[in-house]
Amino acid sequence: MKIDLPDLDAMEVLGQRIAGRLRAGDVVTLEGGLGAGKTTLARAVLAALGHEGEVPSPTFNIIQTYDDVDPPVVHADFYRLKHPSEAEEIGLDDYRDGAALLAEWPDHAGGFAHEPGCLSIALEIVGEGRAATVVPGADWLERWT
Repeated sequence: MKIDLPDLDAMEVLGQRIAGRLRAGDVVTLEGGLGAGKTTLARAVLAALGHEGEVPSPTFNIIQTYDDVDPPVVHADFYRLKHPSEAEEIGLDDYRDGAALLAEWPDHAGGFAHEPGCLSIALEIVGEGRAATVVPGADWLERWT
């Protein structure tokens, strides 16, 4: 499914749609080039879940946790990982326990599309706006429609 995101308001609406269906154990992968809107969409999801504080890009920390929302969220940016095994080394599975994962650059961590709770979102720049290609995993099929 392709969704046009002509402006920030449209990105926020998509974030609200994701947040309203998000469950612990889910992973939302955010793919796209630099500046495509991955962190912007992650911020929109967290805001829709009720987070009121800052949402820094986790590029340097790799993992940022948000326990003040339901479900708790782990926001990860795997761009700096050199090999997927590094995700295990930083304890990703421990962070994910009981939380949803927003994963930027998921391919650097080995990918998550094989998980039934994965909602894959590929963002691209289109003119002045963005477009999102959304592919729901098995656990998202009924929730997403």
